[in-house]
Amino acid sequence: MRRKKRKRKKRWPVFLGVLLFLGVGGLIAVKVFTVKHVIVNGNERYDDDVIQEWVLNDKYSWNTLYVYLKYQFQEPEVIPFVDTMEISMKPPHTIEIQVYEKGLLGYVYLESLGQNAYFDKDGIVVETSTEEIEGIPRITGLSLDAVVLYEPLPLKEKQLLKNLLTLTRTLKKYEIVPEHIKYSEDRTYVLEYGDIEALLGNAEHVGDKVLRLSYILPKLEGMKGKLHLEGWTENTTDIPFEKSN
Repeated sequence: MRRKKRKRKKRWPVFLGVLLFLGVGGLIAVKVFTVKHVIVNGNERYDDDVIQEWVLNDKYSWNTLYVYLKYQFQEPEVIPFVDTMEISMKPPHTIEIQVYEKGLLGYVYLESLGQNAYFDKDGIVVETSTEEIEGIPRITGLSLDAVVLYEPLPLKEKQLLKNLLTLTRTLKKYEIVPEHIKYSEDRTYVLEYGDIEALLGNAEHVGDKVLRLSYILPKLEGMKGKLHLEGWTENTTDIPFEKSN
């Protein structure tokens, strides 16, 4: 009996020590790890405040340690046009949010759905929305009634999709993305930049045509008219500009 009592006496200091440790640890977690700064990187379509509200979205989100641990075990809520987000902590007061947005090259309006179908560099439909995003060109003239998310644009001709992606990628590369790309039944493309129309013709030499367009467009600022690149070849390099009132 005496031995048992001695063992119990020895356990009490250990138990109290564990309680004290947990109590001090809890107090530090509550008092020290408070959110005072939020850093948001990689976002273009949403303001920092919007991203912050999506991530710090419950009553415990004032605690940096809680926020960090929370997103180690679960994904952030789905945000339109955002692929994923990574949440990290800079102890003790800063949460850093790295945003990875979906790379959009263009969109097609689907009258049957009343929505826009946005596609990426591979022609994959990554988002459908009624929203029209500035800086992403609208494509018209394509025969589409429906799309499936995360599958390629269902164009009948594979070459048409290939040509369209080459064009949109090249326009983005040279930072001259138009508001509107018109595709016609005669397989030609017209790019609209406000009051300027750039007639590219067919997909032949499209890279060279877009390169020259990138040199010419700044010189046409404030003008109205049509820029004729459809006849451009390596041997015929004239690019007429037809002014309009």
